[in-house]
Amino acid sequence: MDEMWQNLFKADTVADVEEIMRSCVGSSGLIEFFRFNHGDIVHKGKTGGMPGIIRLVVGNPSIMRRMAEHVPDAGSYAPVTILIDERLDGVHLSYDRMASFLATYKNEEALKVARELDAMVEGLLASID
Repeated sequence: MDEMWQNLFKADTVADVEEIMRSCVGSSGLIEFFRFNHGDIVHKGKTGGMPGIIRLVVGNPSIMRRMAEHVPDAGSYAPVTILIDERLDGVHLSYDRMASFLATYKNEEALKVARELDAMVEGLLASID
C-alpha cells in the first residue's frame, strides 16, 4: 500500500495514475484501504462467541479523482465504507451509495461516475457468499 501511494504521488499525469491503479486493483476495480474490527471494541470484555462487526474502507483514487474534478466535495465521501455485521438473523451488509451523497450537487458528470462506483461496490457485495 505504501508503494502504491508513493507511486501515485510521484505520477506526473492522469494516465500515469490510471496505469498505477490498473496494476493495483483486483477484479472488482477497488482496493481495500483500511479494515476496522469494530467487533473487537464493541464486545471488549465479553466472553463467548461474539458477533463480528467489520468496517471496510474501499475505493479507487482514479474514480475519486473523476468525481472530485466536477464536485470537489466528493473527496469527503470517497473512499466508501462497507459495514459487515453479524446479527441474530444473519450477516448484514451496509453501504451508502455515492450517488446519494452527490445528488444534492446536481452535477451529471460526477453523478455518472458515482453511479459507476456504486455498481462496482454492489457487484462486489453481490459476489460475497
